[in-house]
Order: sequence, then structure tokens, then C-alpha cells
Amino acid sequence: MVQRVLTGFAAGVMTAASVWSLLVPAMEQAADMGRWAFLPAVVGFWLGVLFLLALDRMVPHLHQGSSRPEGPHTRLKRTTMLVLAVTLHNIPEGMAVGVVLAGWMAGNSGITAAGTVALSIGIALQNFPEGAIISMPLRGAGVGKGRAFLYGVLSGAAEPLAAVLTIWAAGWVLPALPYLLSFAAGAMIYVVVEELIPETSAGEHSNLGTLFFAAGFTIMLALDVALG
Repeated sequence: MVQRVLTGFAAGVMTAASVWSLLVPAMEQAADMGRWAFLPAVVGFWLGVLFLLALDRMVPHLHQGSSRPEGPHTRLKRTTMLVLAVTLHNIPEGMAVGVVLAGWMAGNSGITAAGTVALSIGIALQNFPEGAIISMPLRGAGVGKGRAFLYGVLSGAAEPLAAVLTIWAAGWVLPALPYLLSFAAGAMIYVVVEELIPETSAGEHSNLGTLFFAAGFTIMLALDVALG
């Protein structure tokens, strides 16, 4: 039940961040295209979805509550594949923070320091339940406290790395900023729909997952409006 609550909260934060912190700014950045201002958002969004789909096929991983690994056949341990599954989440989250920060550092008028802080806080908030989603089942399976905690931390290691790489790449392709913003949104929405929502709604007490999805969504919405 606790895992379902945490997953729902993380999904809500990621969905709200994808819309207000990434897709809306992407369309604002392309406002000079007039009626076609939606185009960069649509193209970037689909590229992000396809990018995560490719990673999903290429990286061996195991979702919570599933006994069947996804991706190529491997002899990796179950714990390792669980960590890899959450690591896939953190790549688009790191990209989202990195691209928004890169736009602000470049002096883009459509991206404020407060908006960047709001997104960073929102992503940081949902990192706590994501780490717990890894650590708690491992602890329940008999893994020691230290190792369970370490696996939870390692699952998030891809996030700052993805952020730094995105900032570096965005410095070369700032004219494509609307596409990068929506790319990160598409990647995050893929994770939410393909993995988090099914985990939230499966089995008993699915209403709790829905309620905490709404809680995460509204908290991220409030942060974006209040600070952005």
C-alpha cells in the first residue's frame, strides 16, 4: 500500500512538471511560429517517447510487482534489474532539470530562475518516494539496511548525470530549446503511462494511488505557479 502511494505521488509530480514546466514553455518559446507554435512541442514530445521506448527495449530491467524482466535476456540479479528500472525514470527527470536550467543560464526570457527552482524542487520531492520504492522491497526481501539504502541512492545517480549532459548539449543547440523541453516531457510521460500508473492502479487500494497522484500533481502545479 505504501509503495502504491509513493508511486502515485511520483507520477502526479512528473505529469504536472511535463505540462506546466516543459510543454507550455516549449509552446511559448515557439510563439513566433503563430498557429504552428505547437509543432516543436509535438515533435519533441514524440522524440522523447520514442527515445524511452528504445531504452526500454535495450536495457534489461524489472518493474516492481513483476516476475518477468523486460529488455534483452540477461543474467543480472533481480536487485540490479530493479535498480535499472528506476534508473530509466531518472534519465528524463535529469534531462528536464538540465534543459530548463540551460535555458535560464542562456538568458532565455521565457524561463525564469523561480521556474527553474520550482521544477527542481518538484523533481527532488518525487525522488524520495522513488528511492523508497527501491529500498523498501529490497529490505523486505532480506537485503541489509545499508545495501538497500545504497541501491536506492544508486538508482538516482543517473539523474544528475543526465542533467549535466543535457546542459552541455543544450549549450550547442539552444535554438532547439522548444524541442528539448518537449523531448524531456515526452520521456517523462512515457515513464508515467508505461510503468507508474499501472503499478499505482493494480490490485487493492488503487484509490490511494489515485489520490496521491492528485496530491503530487497539485503540489507541482502550485510550485510552478507560485514560484514560476
